[in-house]
Amino acid sequence: MSIGAGEPDRAQADASALDRDILDALTDLVKQAGAISHSIAAGFGVAPSDLLALFKLDGVLTMKELAQRMACDASFITVIADTLERQGLVRREPGQRDRRVKNLVLTPAGIAAKERLMHELATRMPWCYGLDDTERHCFLSLLRKMLSSPPGDDAASESESGLAGRDGPVRSG
Repeated sequence: MSIGAGEPDRAQADASALDRDILDALTDLVKQAGAISHSIAAGFGVAPSDLLALFKLDGVLTMKELAQRMACDASFITVIADTLERQGLVRREPGQRDRRVKNLVLTPAGIAAKERLMHELATRMPWCYGLDDTERHCFLSLLRKMLSSPPGDDAASESESGLAGRDGPVRSG
């Protein structure tokens, strides 16, 4: 047996352990961010999806544009718009070119609520208080890089990671 014969196996095991640790930490971060978002939403008296809409609203947006920004069905935006309108945070306006199109516009109360929301996020999200400005820029850059990278071949990835079983690939949702 030559020296270093087990090195590829060791490197693969180290990479697997690193991937598990990253996934574990990322899962914890997402759970923590979700809990903070739910807490902030409760403080505003709205659902987390309504809070996300408030966060995403910037200037005048059509309901369809907001749905795209939130990555949800446009019909769901009607429910959100109803809630935010009842709260006095947005108003609906007909579109200039097509009056069938409804724009959502933050009211002065909505603008103030969004400012409070941004303050809450800035003081409570872990990357805001746990990272300095240089680290936050690096974190954002890494997130954007991961989100813009094309995924690998799903079948090959599942097979390599052991997710494909006897009954075929594992599917979520």
